Amino acid sequence: MSLSNLLGLSLEAVAPDRSAIARLLAAADRNIADSRLTGLSAENQFDAAYKAIMQCAMIALHANGYRTLTSKPGHHQTAMQTLPLTIGLANDRMIVLDALRKQRNLSDYEGEPVTGQTVAECKKEATQLLADVKSWLGINRPALL
Repeated sequence: MSLSNLLGLSLEAVAPDRSAIARLLAAADRNIADSRLTGLSAENQFDAAYKAIMQCAMIALHANGYRTLTSKPGHHQTAMQTLPLTIGLANDRMIVLDALRKQRNLSDYEGEPVTGQTVAECKKEATQLLADVKSWLGINRPALL
């Protein structure tokens, strides 16, 4: 699979935009900070961390000249599963992130509770992915920072 193979199916081409990436980076930082607020329920901490993961995946796509077609189902899955192509994320890490996506769906659509262990893992993964995306941008697309 390549990103260009997904054009029209689940991705569209965009011109990388420094200000859009800056806004998404700031939003991911805020969501990670929000996920650490102890007054929030486990579900809301999880949601904030998961949102940061999605923002990081969107940054990675955008920096490579793509974005998901949000009008089509599966755009969260596409964003996660393209991370090995966009920033070279290891497949085993992408699998963990995709499992968090599935947990988010169970929580949001079926009301399944989120365990403390899952919340902690989501926060850890969000923090690490944001660091990975920033590092990748610094090395590969410094003009976008």
